[in-house]
Amino acid sequence: MHIRIDPVLKEAASVFNRHGKEVCLVGGAVRDILLGKKASDWDLASDASPEEVMRFFKRVIPTGIKHGTVTVLYKGHSIEVTTYRTEADYSDGRHPDQVQYAATIEEDLSRRDFTMNAIAVKLPGGDVIDPFHGQDDIKKRIIRCVGNSGERFGEDGLRPLRAVRFASQLQFDLDGETCNAIPGALEKTAMVAPERIRQELDKILMTERPSIAFGLMEQTGLLKLILPELSSCRGIDQKGYHKFDVLDHSLLACDAAAAEGVSLTVRLAALFHDIGKPVTRRMGDDGVWTFYNHEKESSRLTRTILCRIRYPNNMIDDVCHLIEQHMFHYDEVWSDAAVRRFIIRVGEDTIDDLFALRRADAFGTEGRPMDPRSLLPFRDRLEKVMSEAKVQSLKDLAISGRDLIGMGIPPGKQIGIILHELLEAVIDDPELNHRDKLLEIAGKTAERYNQK
Repeated sequence: MHIRIDPVLKEAASVFNRHGKEVCLVGGAVRDILLGKKASDWDLASDASPEEVMRFFKRVIPTGIKHGTVTVLYKGHSIEVTTYRTEADYSDGRHPDQVQYAATIEEDLSRRDFTMNAIAVKLPGGDVIDPFHGQDDIKKRIIRCVGNSGERFGEDGLRPLRAVRFASQLQFDLDGETCNAIPGALEKTAMVAPERIRQELDKILMTERPSIAFGLMEQTGLLKLILPELSSCRGIDQKGYHKFDVLDHSLLACDAAAAEGVSLTVRLAALFHDIGKPVTRRMGDDGVWTFYNHEKESSRLTRTILCRIRYPNNMIDDVCHLIEQHMFHYDEVWSDAAVRRFIIRVGEDTIDDLFALRRADAFGTEGRPMDPRSLLPFRDRLEKVMSEAKVQSLKDLAISGRDLIGMGIPPGKQIGIILHELLEAVIDDPELNHRDKLLEIAGKTAERYNQK
């Protein structure tokens, strides 16, 4: 088979050829081209050593020179180039203890994870090299290890997670032998750095159907290993409120969030929003399970999970905040003050994400989208109130602590107490947010405290 090569890639390949070296396009770019997709990230393999590549090109970064890899900056592209190599022993469950240069591209391809990723394209001509029949597996939409599945997974503990991620990303099936080999590799996966686990989870969550990967993770034991809190949601019945148990509900909610194309933050919140239910479940007097305050427990557990796998602190805070607020219930009898308090509690910038989480949660309840009109009354009310008043924090008040000190109130705890009472008063009635009115209220409040 012969495939068309990008002109810029041909130019880069000609530099190798002029120096008498072979070079091939490898990895995901080849797979994507064979799937009819555009491949923008180019990984090359060559019989040129890293030192030779650094002499061939003007701008080269030694990104992984220990393992034979450099990055060539060429005409606006970052092209990763790795010398043909074989690997031996993976004592840390992730990186080879020994890297040896190989003589041929076929030897190099034999060390790769899956047959669909073990295809090379000879440059600049475009001839396909496929010693492990990866093209056939791509046509069959199957993920299969190169050679012995147990050996491949035993070499690199991240490969089982990559396998299920590709299943979601490409919507391929796992080959039976490949799937059956994953449980035997869990010990190696447990050795992988949390940051690498997080990267794979992020990629899973950003696929169109994350539930494919999470379902395979449950089937193979990966879910219990990596996310035991989520795994424990299996079999937690919710009849009376939900059609599905907590795990299936959570996976459906995650798929619904993905279908909306929302941020990673909302997708994480959708996945974990109910993981506190196993802990908070109680049988009610009417024979129906209750889950009071599960949102607080879910937020707590989610913080534990996201810290464990090294998510950034700001993202952890955002995800946990969404989860803690996801049980909101609006009623048209709410006063404007109640709406303002909701806005302050949730945060004006968070409302869109919270509504997206509510829609995902609703989808997971019955397996079908919620009525798009159901949130409109609340949305309209929020927009009306937000357009009328902007007092959401102490900094929005017409006076400050200095003003209170200026009227004779001594610095200290009492200043903060009075300011918060003023904020509550303004939330109830925004018309009070004028300097003279607030000073008057502050004086009366101070007198009340002094009389205690």
